[in-house]
Amino acid sequence: MSFTEAENRFTEEKGRGTDLLVPYARSNIERCMCSLCPVQADSKCAQDKLQSSGKAMKDMPEGEVPNPEDVPGIYCSTGKATCRDLNFDRECICGTSEVWKEYGLEEVDPNNHFCLHGRAT
Repeated sequence: MSFTEAENRFTEEKGRGTDLLVPYARSNIERCMCSLCPVQADSKCAQDKLQSSGKAMKDMPEGEVPNPEDVPGIYCSTGKATCRDLNFDRECICGTSEVWKEYGLEEVDPNNHFCLHGRAT
């Protein structure tokens, strides 16, 4: 899989000095299950970001990605959620994601609730 210049730039910046397992890439954003996650189902912040980032991605040139802070998901790549109204007592569904399976995230720490614990390393 090849990544665009914007995707590679973010991945290199965020991954500097660490092992960034999950690239911040449009294909990963599109396969992410966070939009369906019970943890952020009642979060006004996450729902607002979901709407605006979805619209932004439709309007962006192919290969471009939104600012990570504007995407309520792909936390296994970008790290902890910026929204403060998530319910971490709810079930994590990261394990149902094709991204989780493709990158073998069952083998990493943390391997769930990336929105709370931070990105996969």
